[in-house]
Amino acid sequence: MRSIRPLAPWVLVGLAGLAAFVVLAVWQPTGGAENSICLFRRATGIPCPGCGLTRGFAALAKGHFGQAFEFHPFVFVLALEALAAYLVWGWLAFKGHPWPERWSRRVGPLAVGHVAVLIALWLGRLATGTLPW
Repeated sequence: MRSIRPLAPWVLVGLAGLAAFVVLAVWQPTGGAENSICLFRRATGIPCPGCGLTRGFAALAKGHFGQAFEFHPFVFVLALEALAAYLVWGWLAFKGHPWPERWSRRVGPLAVGHVAVLIALWLGRLATGTLPW
């Protein structure tokens, strides 16, 4: 008989993700720097490279894909990566396999790549005046 123990963290993360999805689906964001949770935005008056992601995920949760893209084009990449990682983790946990060490070693370079893309996108949007505020 298969142990439920390896699946427990996966289920808890799934429940947390579902709760976040529900919260984002009903959340109505307000505009303006004074209402922002971003410290960089509050301090400088300029949206940071990640500004718009929370509102983008909220728009995705509501099914407003065009609006999600306007808030932050990278939201689709992050959502798909998170879903893919969650599904692979669940499949591996169900089969009783640990997360492969070689995949864990790729997280650092992947994170650096994401930061580089976020900064490049931010600079482009800053230069063209298309930041989501």
